Amino acid sequence: MKGSVVVVSGPSGAGKTTVIGLCSQHRSDLYFSVSVTTREKRPGEEEGVDYHFVTQEEFDRMVDEGLLLEHAGYVNHSYGTPAAPVAAAVERGLTVVLDIEVQGAAQIKQKLPDSTLIFLTPTHLSELERRLIKRGTETPETVSRRLETAAKEIKQADRYDYIILNDDADTAASELDAIITASRCRTGLRYGMLDTNI
Repeated sequence: MKGSVVVVSGPSGAGKTTVIGLCSQHRSDLYFSVSVTTREKRPGEEEGVDYHFVTQEEFDRMVDEGLLLEHAGYVNHSYGTPAAPVAAAVERGLTVVLDIEVQGAAQIKQKLPDSTLIFLTPTHLSELERRLIKRGTETPETVSRRLETAAKEIKQADRYDYIILNDDADTAASELDAIITASRCRTGLRYGMLDTNI
């Protein structure tokens, strides 16, 4: 059986990395796609684990050569999903989890209509602000820009198949786990496995 693609989007500070990490502790069928980005590495981040960190010139070359499944700009930096690892993981029967923003999610849905889109966010913007400040890596101006972007993104949550309210990470991870299980049971993936011989 081929795998599937699950997109998790949400504002900066929503807890996407934490929730995906908690969910992956209980599943062996997930492949977490590592995005490329032009932004600087944050403390504690690892090349090839959190992101592939590239220059804008390298990023533009990947776009020109068609090596990215999707790409977009976000708060003055470029982000994208390498296409080849995603295709290989789907062929191996894995569920590919993409942590990407709203523009990229729309591109994925257009290219892969059977993908499952999940919007993850805390219920209140004030909680996002608290988390961004707690990071200690953002200037007040950057926090303000991220909150403005978050408000715009949340208005697009109705375009997604599911919404997870991340007010508690363990609960959110359980909901993500349930949605991934449901996505693997879709008729399009399972129908060909049915034995119709009498």
